[in-house]
Amino acid sequence: MGAAALLEQNQRAAVLAIGTANPANCVLQDEFPDWYFRVTRSEHHPTLKAKMKRICEKSGIRKRHFHLTEEMIGSHPELLDRPLPSLSALLRITADALPELAAAAAEKAIAEWGRPATDITHLILSTNSSGGVPGPDVRLAALLGLRPTVQRTTLYLHGCSAGAAVFPIAKDLAENDDRARVLVVCAETIVIGFGAPDEANPNGLVVNSLFGDGAGAAIIGAGPVAAVERPIFHMVSSSQSTLPRTEPAVWVRLGESGLGYNLSAELPALVRSSIEKCLVDALAPLGLAAGAGGWNSLFWAMHPGGRAILDSYEAALGLEPGKLAASRHVLGQYGNMLGATIIFVLDEVRRRRQGGDAGGDVACEWGVMLALGPGLTVETMVLHAAGSRDEK
Repeated sequence: MGAAALLEQNQRAAVLAIGTANPANCVLQDEFPDWYFRVTRSEHHPTLKAKMKRICEKSGIRKRHFHLTEEMIGSHPELLDRPLPSLSALLRITADALPELAAAAAEKAIAEWGRPATDITHLILSTNSSGGVPGPDVRLAALLGLRPTVQRTTLYLHGCSAGAAVFPIAKDLAENDDRARVLVVCAETIVIGFGAPDEANPNGLVVNSLFGDGAGAAIIGAGPVAAVERPIFHMVSSSQSTLPRTEPAVWVRLGESGLGYNLSAELPALVRSSIEKCLVDALAPLGLAAGAGGWNSLFWAMHPGGRAILDSYEAALGLEPGKLAASRHVLGQYGNMLGATIIFVLDEVRRRRQGGDAGGDVACEWGVMLALGPGLTVETMVLHAAGSRDEK
């Protein structure tokens, strides 16, 4: 099957608009260890502080945004006293913050889309920062002025793949009814996992050194309305693969003290040894993995879980310098925003292609959006840039 025929069969679902948002509070990465150990009243742990400084220096991150402020931490002593249960307090903080952050991103996407919010038929919200029913999706729908008949779906605790996980669902909904317009939103605030440094949990230093707050939104639809809707990327094919026996490598769990994470030091090696097979399985049936130039013939929107993860992608796939420039830029500007990050990367890929600063990637019509999550789960979406040769 040729690429043009493949696109014709799958061209209905497309990303029609993208929006992103961050809290106003911003901390420079080189100042973060001093800020963190001051606000957590942990200056009596100089060894841990020195370790965090080394992590921050090697992270490739320049700044991050947070809903959490020093004043907020001071008014919630339970966040710093580890023996005290703090999950309820954390959920109360996120109950208001999360829908408002999500709405800020969604409003930008709706404005770019150019149609009224009441034309949205489905809302899919994904987050690691909340739990419960009714969830933040109800408040978000009210803030946006969506119809009471909007069909809502909420995904909790998908880790870094939380954003990528919503796109296959939106694709299926859109292709089932070309009148459907699906608003997908992923919003994250790391207050849910915030805590003072703990010598017994060195992984907490890594989490607090990498993660930041943000929200991303996209509108997905099929059969775009001429002169009103402008497709950005066609969503050609989606796949999910779980790497065998990797469950302990990455996990996310709610507990009395909030959200706990585990990020194994073996993760970069697991990526290097496994990612190419996952991509071959996903792309070879489409005839895209064996073309001239191999993996460098595609554009890439990869979730930047961390600098070492991006380096592993490059090494495993033999990617040329600059192929992951969009992912590295987002990591540098915002850190790892869990599920929201992939939407920021997709927006940056779009911006670079439209602005002509994507280098050779401008000529790449086909691309891949990819994110890793607990499991270890690999979420893959094959994209086709709207307006390129095969589409015409």
